[in-house]
Amino acid sequence: MRKVRTASRWQEWRWELEDVVENEEAFGTEPRLLHRDANGERWLHPALRVELFRDDAEGYYLNLSSPAPCFFVLWRMEEEASVADEPIPRPLIVSLSYHDAGRWLDAQETVEQVPAPPDVIEWVRVFAEEHYVPEPKKRKRPESFRRLEDRFGQPASVSTLKKYGGED
Repeated sequence: MRKVRTASRWQEWRWELEDVVENEEAFGTEPRLLHRDANGERWLHPALRVELFRDDAEGYYLNLSSPAPCFFVLWRMEEEASVADEPIPRPLIVSLSYHDAGRWLDAQETVEQVPAPPDVIEWVRVFAEEHYVPEPKKRKRPESFRRLEDRFGQPASVSTLKKYGGED
């Protein structure tokens, strides 16, 4: 995550996702400051897992079929400062599924994305090819067979007889 200066007079700084990198044991498990200067800060948040689940194979397929497959990262600001002098953002979940990202966005969470590297894209492609089964398309009934209903959903009927005004 990185802290960058903004041009706004109302908010001097903002946080954004910089990258998702492969975890190394040397990173440890706690967030740590990598760089700080007058232009901002960069923090490393290690030990987040990216897992693939069979029941979300369609979400991975949708990500792969997009112009730029990516990681989706859900992050939140800390309530109180823990490892820094002030509250910092905490990435909570990293996913490769469009479905996950959509659910998080629907819940009004902060979600950002960064491009996935080719080796990760290949890993997801192999998984999706093995587990994704498109749902068969259902045949749509012709409109002529559709039940007639009024605007309240009640059955309606059509008659050629005059309802009011006598016979002609």
